[in-house]
Amino acid sequence: MINLLSRTIMMGTPLLFGAIAEVIAERTGMMVTAIEGIFLMGAWAGFVGGYLSGSLTLGFLSAMVAGFLVAGLYGWITIYLKQHQVVTGVAVNILVVGLCSFLYRVIFGVPITPLTVNPLTTIPIPLLSDIPLIGPIFFNQNILTYAIYFLAPLSYYMLYKTSLGLTIRSAGENPEAVDVAGINVLTVRFLTVLFAGLMGGVAGAFYSIGFLGMFTTNIIGGRGWIAFAICFLGNWNPKGAVIGTLAFGFAEAIAVYMQSIGSNALFPNEVFIAMPYIMTIVLTVSRKSFNVPAKLGVSYLKEN
Repeated sequence: MINLLSRTIMMGTPLLFGAIAEVIAERTGMMVTAIEGIFLMGAWAGFVGGYLSGSLTLGFLSAMVAGFLVAGLYGWITIYLKQHQVVTGVAVNILVVGLCSFLYRVIFGVPITPLTVNPLTTIPIPLLSDIPLIGPIFFNQNILTYAIYFLAPLSYYMLYKTSLGLTIRSAGENPEAVDVAGINVLTVRFLTVLFAGLMGGVAGAFYSIGFLGMFTTNIIGGRGWIAFAICFLGNWNPKGAVIGTLAFGFAEAIAVYMQSIGSNALFPNEVFIAMPYIMTIVLTVSRKSFNVPAKLGVSYLKEN
């Protein structure tokens, strides 16, 4: 059980990176529906950067740059060209799948055996990792999981306790008021989308060089959409995102565990693989009310 809960925290790390980024962006009115593509591009760039350089640090930096560029493309089309956010996001996601597959073959050809890197290792925190029960679960993780321990409360504090957070929330609730205050609404929205790109790039790279140590074009497998759903199910609040991430992380940890021990005697492995996605559907349908930002998905047109 301790190992299962520890894996829950680890598997929830990239989902929380993506979910928090999505919460912040959607609070300004921007649905970053390109999140799946951002995750995938981050996974690709992270692996390529890490494999060619031999440095996971450079791999994650490459993933951040790649996520930033994809988010920049999405933000430019939706914010400044006023195109539909959902349609644009789907188009970007499809583009990224083809682009990653093409560039991977250009760089590496068709390898006979899968190319691999050594993924992130766990870093036990002295003393804390020795605490019974809690220590092995929370303090025997990798560096990105430790980073999320600080990022989650900081994002909540920023959104609800600072003037920047007020501006972000106002851009999604009453952008006209933000404009009257002399703040460029489009810039606020674009910057949050770029932030989502940076975070999503790291999240995607977590799967390729933080966990598996390899890259395939189906490595993300809809997890970007799960992070997107966690934002909704968490009511656009970092606290809700943390709770949702733990639930989905636990479901994914169970799926990985069942595959490792071989569960075909009772249920097909595909049942456990599908658990996070089944949860997404069930929780979305069962949710009675949402605290949706008033201008979510609505382009801002400044009045003359």
